[in-house]
Amino acid sequence: MEPRFVDCHSHVAPSGDDGAEDLQTGVSLCRDAAQHGTRILFATPHVWPHLPLTEGREEDIRLAFARLRTEAPLELRLGWELTPTRPLLAEDPHRYRLEGTDCVLMEVPFVGDAGVLVALAEHVESAGLRPVIAHPERTEAVLDRPALAHELGDRGWTLQVNATSLLGRHGEDAAEVGWDLLERGVATIVASDGHRRTRPPQLDDAYALAARRLGEDRAVPLFDGTALGLATPTRTASREASRAA
Repeated sequence: MEPRFVDCHSHVAPSGDDGAEDLQTGVSLCRDAAQHGTRILFATPHVWPHLPLTEGREEDIRLAFARLRTEAPLELRLGWELTPTRPLLAEDPHRYRLEGTDCVLMEVPFVGDAGVLVALAEHVESAGLRPVIAHPERTEAVLDRPALAHELGDRGWTLQVNATSLLGRHGEDAAEVGWDLLERGVATIVASDGHRRTRPPQLDDAYALAARRLGEDRAVPLFDGTALGLATPTRTASREASRAA
C-alpha cells in the first residue's frame, strides 16, 4: 500500500509501559504499520502517575528509540502520552512535544472526571503548545456525558479518536461516540494507539470505513496529519485540483 497515513499515537518503542516489550517487537510493529499505509509513526510512551518520565527512564527510552528508528521502514518520531496528574502542571510541557510539531498528546483519564485533564490542557496551551486529547470515546467521563468531548473541542483543543474504536473493538458505545465526534467535526484525528502484535498500529481498515461513511474528502484529513500540520503538500494540492476540475 502507498504510504499515506500519519499516526500520532502508538506504543512501539520499548519503554516499560504496556506497549512493545522489546526492540524486536517494536520493529515488527513498525513494519506492520508501514505495510498498512503509514508513512509517519509517532512512538508515544506512556507517562503514568506510577511510571513518570524520570531522567533515567527517558535516557533508556531515547536509546531504545534511536535503535528502533534505524530499523523502522517508515519515518519514526518520538512523543509521549500523558496521563494528567498534578505534578505535570509544574513541568515545562515542551519536554513532551510530539517531535516536529507544537502538539502535546494527553489522554482523558479512563475513570473519574476530567478536571486535571482540563488543567493540564490549559497549562500546555499557556506554554504556546496545542493539546491533543487522546481517545475520549473510550473514557468514563465522556461515555457518561458525551457533551464533555464537545466542550473540550469548543475550547479549540484537538481530539483524537482510536481507529480500533471506529471498528467496534472497544464496544458499541465507544464506536457510537467515536463516529459521532467525527461526523460532527469535533474530533479531527484518527490514530491507532497500537500497543502490541494483537493490537497493531494499523489505520487502513478504519480509513476505508471512514471514506465510505464520511466521503474521501472528509476522511483523508483525519488520517494524513492535517491537524498536526504534517499533511503532504502534493497530496493536498492534488485533492484541491480534483475538486476544482
